[in-house]
Amino acid sequence: MQALEAIKTRRSIRKFKPQEVSKEIQRELLEAAMLAPSAGNEQPWQFVVIDDRKILEHIPQICPTASMCRQSPLAILVCSDRNLEKYPDFWVQDCSAATQNILLAAHALGLGAVWAGVYPMKERVEGFRKMFLLSEEITPFALIALGYPDEEPAPARRFREERIHYNRW
Repeated sequence: MQALEAIKTRRSIRKFKPQEVSKEIQRELLEAAMLAPSAGNEQPWQFVVIDDRKILEHIPQICPTASMCRQSPLAILVCSDRNLEKYPDFWVQDCSAATQNILLAAHALGLGAVWAGVYPMKERVEGFRKMFLLSEEITPFALIALGYPDEEPAPARRFREERIHYNRW
């Protein structure tokens, strides 16, 4: 799949088939995440790969917008690691880029995915910290539910000419 095609056809998928995602594909997703740009190339991310059914079913209690985890075969928790920061506070942008890379790679590999926000919601951050025994240096940022899609949402039409400004407002 070409890059622009992936960008234009990617949709949030919330219904998944029960088929497992292979370790090879998981590695491809994580490699794509780690190829994301980051401030000063600091790469302040860590990833928790979740394929345990009991954990996936418990996630919506911490993050209600991740109810699709009850049926997804896989989720990835994207986290920042303060110990890896060279430029404090740029981790949000860095982890966003890594998250988007996972979403695009998943689509290109025939998977469906959806981004559920964690940070900056304190109760979600603390809930995931407790669930995965994360230290204070690790901040859960985003949860991505993944699997083979069991739905096909219509293409998005989001281009808005009126939101483009040239050289001044």
